[in-house]
Amino acid sequence: MSDTIKISFPDGSEKEFPKGITAEEIARGISRRLAKEALAAKFNGQVVELRRPLEEDGRLQLLTFDDQEGREVFWHSSAHLMAQAVKRKFPEAQLGIGPPIDSGFYYDIQLDRKLTPEDFRELEAEMERIVEEDYPITRKVLGRDEAIDFFKKNHEELKIELIRELPDGEPITAYSQAEFTDLCRGPHVPSTGRLGKHFKLLTLAGAYWRGDEHNQMLQRIYGTNFPKRKMLEEHLHRLEEAKKRDHRKLGRELDLFSIQESIGNGLILWHPKGARVRRVIEDFWLDEHYKHDYEIIYTPHAAKLDLWEQSGHTGFYRENMFSPMELDDVQYQLKPMNCPFHISIYKGHLRSYRDLPIRYAELGTVYRYERSGVLHGLMRVRGFTQDDAHIFCTPEQLTEEIGKVLEFVLYVLRTFGFEDYEIYLSTRPEKYVGSIENWDKATAALQKALENAQLDYEVDPGEGVFYGPKIDIKIKDVLGRSWQCSTIQVDFNLPERFELEYIGEDGKPHQPIMVHRALMGSLERFFGILIEHYAGAFPLWMAPVQVAVLPIADRHHEFAEQVYRKLRSVNIRTDFDRRNEKVGFKIREAEMQKIHYMLIIGDKEVENQQISVRHRGEGDKGAMSLDAFVELILKEIEQKK
Repeated sequence: MSDTIKISFPDGSEKEFPKGITAEEIARGISRRLAKEALAAKFNGQVVELRRPLEEDGRLQLLTFDDQEGREVFWHSSAHLMAQAVKRKFPEAQLGIGPPIDSGFYYDIQLDRKLTPEDFRELEAEMERIVEEDYPITRKVLGRDEAIDFFKKNHEELKIELIRELPDGEPITAYSQAEFTDLCRGPHVPSTGRLGKHFKLLTLAGAYWRGDEHNQMLQRIYGTNFPKRKMLEEHLHRLEEAKKRDHRKLGRELDLFSIQESIGNGLILWHPKGARVRRVIEDFWLDEHYKHDYEIIYTPHAAKLDLWEQSGHTGFYRENMFSPMELDDVQYQLKPMNCPFHISIYKGHLRSYRDLPIRYAELGTVYRYERSGVLHGLMRVRGFTQDDAHIFCTPEQLTEEIGKVLEFVLYVLRTFGFEDYEIYLSTRPEKYVGSIENWDKATAALQKALENAQLDYEVDPGEGVFYGPKIDIKIKDVLGRSWQCSTIQVDFNLPERFELEYIGEDGKPHQPIMVHRALMGSLERFFGILIEHYAGAFPLWMAPVQVAVLPIADRHHEFAEQVYRKLRSVNIRTDFDRRNEKVGFKIREAEMQKIHYMLIIGDKEVENQQISVRHRGEGDKGAMSLDAFVELILKEIEQKK
């Protein structure tokens, strides 16, 4: 048996090392800087600790904070750092879970005493002491009974609940740093000293244990940590900017939408101004779908429960569906998706290969049971409108259709101001339906379409949906935050369940391929993203109010009314401020409401039958005729500025 192993590196090089060497030792042999910056390692596709002995040949990647997986390890270890500080200050606290999240981490704590932001300073000071003490972080594999006994002695009932639900045979691991031990899959950084002192505890929130409102409410502490002070300062600045852009705050201030207790959590009331923006989005969506050869359809909000049993939703998706309702001794179900309706329309006629592809699109409102703890403004709701479409095509047409969808998606995203995005190709998961042959063909078609479009993408192994592979597109907003909106999914399952057919050139029936496709995801969530991306100051073509008519005094109202009516008659979204207020006050109000153009009308304007134009952020643009202004603004709207 050989005492050496072969290790290959991302640059293609290969080298022999003694069996049992650690990634940390390899990093130290490459460079002192790499050894200092490495946080974990990826060995044969698995993320492991730097100090885990390597016992076999394999491919090694050293992970730093520049790598997504490296950041996740860093933030996961930071969650443990915070939890250790909590246990030192509050020994009676019970720990829930503490995962890494985008840009940081959180930990759920059960504690009778209500924590406050004032506690953060003491916890951060304790975290600094733990970093200075530089405790090694060690991993131990435990037997089930051993793990339960250990956490029972430490009065960690939440951990015991997690252990009891682990499948038989699954390894149970714990990580320790000094007196602190936590149930955890890991991996972690080598020692607490590697976490530095550029951390910040940010906010407190309530969180139901395991996201179930029937469980106890825990206290969730959010925090973040970075290797460098400058990175932390930049992140905190982004957070402050994000607070200013919070769509819930701006939704109230700009009177765009509301969520009211009397209506129900997760159910959106679109106010007139928000509805104006929605109408602009919908009109654009409809026009573009007609141009791209889609047929627009409308389907009911509910159907017999049998339909959802045939589609498999009651089996695969039950926990996300509302309870059925009974009418005339028949059970009906609010729709969680639109697909079975589109399939039913397809099945209404005998289809030929000459008819395909068939593209159905719908702005269909669906209803999903989201737990109270995860509802969040427009971003996570219980009733929302999907910009949904389903394409029925032959296997030969699949690559071309996906290419057309990709082109359509990127055109729509760019039109709304999103130029930066990440694309992921998600492949077959562990649990799937259909043959591997079909999966391979569909994955190859998705990959080919991406390559034909010359788009950069990452493969996300095993993250496809159970019925087929998919392409996901994440847009980045002005703050660099990623949002999952667009998706293209190939489906073998539903065509088979509903026995879909078309008659091929050979005169025999064949099963079509079905593609699920969303460009924006849902109107509610996309609207929330737009609010935050533009900080409520939408481009002129989308703005709920494009022009405000501001008469100086009552005697100017007659001409102001004529201006107002003219603008409305050519579909320029205009408000008329009739209040008995000084014009300076009206201008400030219009600026705060993010209105692009303000038309000031006083004695001189009435006498000359002109308007004085102000532009938000630019000030006075001078006087002009109403016709000249209409021509100017319509051209700007047409150019989608």
